[in-house]
Amino acid sequence: MAINIADFSKRLAAVIASIGQDSHPGQLMTFLKKQVKIDNAVIFLYHGKQVPKITYNDLPPENRPTNVDLFLKGAYLLDPCYKSATEGFNGYYQLDKLAPAGFKRSEYYKNYFRYTGLIDECGYIFQLGSNDFLNISLGRDSSSACFNRSEQQLLNEITPLIREICLAHWRAQEHTSPNEDNLHSQLLSALEYFGTSVLTDRESQVIQLFLHGHSTKSIGEKLGISPETVKLHRKNSYAKLDVSSQAELFFLFIDALSSIDHYTD
Repeated sequence: MAINIADFSKRLAAVIASIGQDSHPGQLMTFLKKQVKIDNAVIFLYHGKQVPKITYNDLPPENRPTNVDLFLKGAYLLDPCYKSATEGFNGYYQLDKLAPAGFKRSEYYKNYFRYTGLIDECGYIFQLGSNDFLNISLGRDSSSACFNRSEQQLLNEITPLIREICLAHWRAQEHTSPNEDNLHSQLLSALEYFGTSVLTDRESQVIQLFLHGHSTKSIGEKLGISPETVKLHRKNSYAKLDVSSQAELFFLFIDALSSIDHYTD
């Protein structure tokens, strides 16, 4: 994929000049969209123990309220990008390689991700330090084909450049919101202790992995147990939680999140 050096330099200069300014996320996205076709993009900033902040979002307006609200109210805890970032992932990603096996059959995918209208996603996760990280999500919707190999390669190759730009801008930003610190902690606890009052430790592990989009096979591999044992734990957990499907399990978890006070200043 050929690059026009003069145009590349001009647009890059505009991005660098915007560092520290409110216009920076838009300038950065204009630069990236010039490199490859990007239908929709969202930039999520995670600061310490706060709920994520959306610093850029050009999803179609009709897709924003429901999806964004659900995500910020706690569904982000099940997001493969969030999970990978908290485990230290840093750099360029392709969602289909980052997400666990079974992701597209998960209720998180069915009830959140597919309603974004995206058919393919890649992007960047950058560790900013002190539990801060950034997720730049780049998407293709049904009006386009998935990102091809040369586009993936280009986006991957400019990772060091994009990382340094993001570090220069977002590390300098101030993020103070103690109420959101408390909210994130409550949401995290809701996930960590979901169902533990009635489930065994192993059943809780299995349910957690199902919520994160793992398949029966991948859960068995992660826990060192057979698929049949995974299914037995799932069956017993469903009975104890009074649910009969993964969909009911997902909405039971969402209901648990909804009971948390989301008020922040």
